[in-house]
Amino acid sequence: MEFLIAFMLLFTIVVSFAFAKLIFHRGETCYMIDYECYKGNKEMKLNTEECAKIVSRNKNLRIEDYRFLLQTIVNSGLGEETFGPKNIILGEEEHPKHVDCLSELESVFYDTLDNIFARSNISPSEVDILVVNVSLLSAVPSLTSRIINHYNMREDVKAFNLSGMGCSASLIAIDLVQHLFKTHKKSLAIVVSTESMAGQWYCGRERSMMLSNCIFRVGGCSMLLTNDRARKNQAILKLNCLVRTHFGSNDEAYSCCMQVEDDQGYGGFRLTKLLTKAAARSLSRNFRVLLPKVLPIWEIILYTTRKAGSKINLKSGIEHFCIHPGGRAVIDEVGSSLGLDEYDLEPARMTLHRFGNTSAGGLWYVLGYMEAKKRLKKGDRILMISLGAGFKCNNCVWEVTRDMDRPNVWKDSIENYPPKKMSNPFLEKYGWINDEAVGFIKPEDIAKMLGFV
Repeated sequence: MEFLIAFMLLFTIVVSFAFAKLIFHRGETCYMIDYECYKGNKEMKLNTEECAKIVSRNKNLRIEDYRFLLQTIVNSGLGEETFGPKNIILGEEEHPKHVDCLSELESVFYDTLDNIFARSNISPSEVDILVVNVSLLSAVPSLTSRIINHYNMREDVKAFNLSGMGCSASLIAIDLVQHLFKTHKKSLAIVVSTESMAGQWYCGRERSMMLSNCIFRVGGCSMLLTNDRARKNQAILKLNCLVRTHFGSNDEAYSCCMQVEDDQGYGGFRLTKLLTKAAARSLSRNFRVLLPKVLPIWEIILYTTRKAGSKINLKSGIEHFCIHPGGRAVIDEVGSSLGLDEYDLEPARMTLHRFGNTSAGGLWYVLGYMEAKKRLKKGDRILMISLGAGFKCNNCVWEVTRDMDRPNVWKDSIENYPPKKMSNPFLEKYGWINDEAVGFIKPEDIAKMLGFV
């Protein structure tokens, strides 16, 4: 009798929850019609040889700093075809110009948006909402104003600039659009998600700030979203839910990713060893809210009855995992904590190898890899996991509305992934740098020995 009462109570709760969810989420549909990632040109290639050349120009470094940097580059997980800012490749990292920063961003803006407008047959004048997220540059006129002027958009377009939001900013921008859709019916929205790297090369010798030079690269993505059900057949994805978690009240998490100046006045981005800890804790907080929304109720019940230390089965409600390609350590930590296998982590690892950490745009290169590999089928659910300075964890679940296998930014290289060898050629060519016997070498001799003078 007690079992029957408990069963009826559980059944009532489940039905009530489902009914409430249906009522409260009516009219909050958010579809993605298209997305386009940016791919740099050959003049922007930042391979290991070019990285070593840039490193050798820094006269502030000592031999132990060169060792640290070169070891980090070798073990970063980045390949030989990532893209860097043109001004840094040309040797202007110590004195970046504002025009270089704007030129870099506008290349991302107009390359990706031109393709989206042409492919969707939607005119820029039809756009109702425009959101741009660039963390490290706030310009006047604003970045949205530049896009509006370039495409001659309408006077009543709703424009929003997001800055300082870090690597998880693209999902913050989508969350903003989703909320705007509640009061702007049958609307079209554009989200442009990228980062300003041209003015952010660190020229000092603080190791926690050198890391950003090794992993961050140029990239970005533009997305076309709508809540107009009449355009449902155009959509490739439907947003099922999105949960934002801000862990900024924790001092360690707040300070683990921060734009600062070092003791010598060199500006840069500091990444501390506490980053992975902050990521794990904020991800755990986020999942407490997110997972009950996306996993079957029976999986939640089973998890609560298991022994302490057991992992929840995310694959009971998720088919694909789109993890922010922030670095090898971040990917490894997320994969381990969630019980994911190498198949699940492959898209993030390969994105890091091919394009590097492109900040807020990185998630969409991971999605593009899945699409290029023809993994995404109608009805599949994709969990996007983004982590960023603040410290923030913003995650969402998309549902694939039709099979996805369109050509994208991966089309020229997907056949080579995953590569048979992931080792960096730098290790073989410049392995001597780690030899203790060369500890007497002066910094000014490094460039000669690397062959750049």
